[in-house]
Amino acid sequence: MCKGNQTEVTHFLLLGFQGLHELKILLFLVFLLVYIFIIFGNILIIVLVGDGDHLKIPMFVFLQHLATADVLLTTTVVPLMLNIIILNEKSISIRDCITQMHFIFTFGFVQCFFIAIMSFDRCLAIFNLMHYTSIMRPQICFRLIGGSWVLVVFISTEIILVGQLRFCGLNNIDHFFCDFGPTVELATSDTSLLLQVDLVVSVFMVFFPFAFTVLTYAIILFTILNMSSNSGRRKAFSTCSSHLTTVCAYYGTLITVSLNSAKQTSNNLNKFSSLLYIVVTPLLNPIIYSLRNHEIKRTLQISFRLFKINN
Repeated sequence: MCKGNQTEVTHFLLLGFQGLHELKILLFLVFLLVYIFIIFGNILIIVLVGDGDHLKIPMFVFLQHLATADVLLTTTVVPLMLNIIILNEKSISIRDCITQMHFIFTFGFVQCFFIAIMSFDRCLAIFNLMHYTSIMRPQICFRLIGGSWVLVVFISTEIILVGQLRFCGLNNIDHFFCDFGPTVELATSDTSLLLQVDLVVSVFMVFFPFAFTVLTYAIILFTILNMSSNSGRRKAFSTCSSHLTTVCAYYGTLITVSLNSAKQTSNNLNKFSSLLYIVVTPLLNPIIYSLRNHEIKRTLQISFRLFKINN
């Protein structure tokens, strides 16, 4: 029960980008174009890997699922954000808010696992090339992918605990989506258990994959440095350069967001830093693999030639 004259909250009010209303048309157009590029670029990778027989190798199968997670994460947030930009604010029910939060957690966490799996794949390809094909069999790849999705979906059900909280009085969320921190801060009931669970989940779902990724790249670097020929070093580095760029972009944005949150910077700065992993990283991944990966570039060139011939 809510105390005194406080009313129980059934809807939250997402405030969006306060103080930037005069720029809302420009923001809307920029984010709409970025969203279109994200969807087009990632779906292009999904289709290319699905149709190209020579791309049906573990690295590109994992990339296909990473691109799928990018599309789903961005679609969970950006359409609502565009709506908020035009309307200046948006009312959302607690149930819908928790649902969005669950999807953001799921698609964000599964990216950490896919990036870790891709780093393991690159480590095997360089450190243990002789046994690579026998280890990374199609069955193993699909078990790793399926296991990641199932595990992340299951653990993300921690969001159910948010539904047990009571919200009374204030209902304004100064953000463009239902972010965990600003939402839980509005709760009038005890949040200590939820925060403890969230810390454990974050360590398991973010820190462990990150530590594993760093460890695998330490092994990769050690292996490359101990190669006798310069051509062998260049070839080995080229096999993981695209993924290493993705790792730096993804975890670089997460670290930036975490530092801004820890410093308790302005709300608008926190919002724009959140855009780094929601918009910027999904936008960069197709660009990175299109420009730096020879197989993807070759498949794109073949596809364009076939398109011209057929038209």
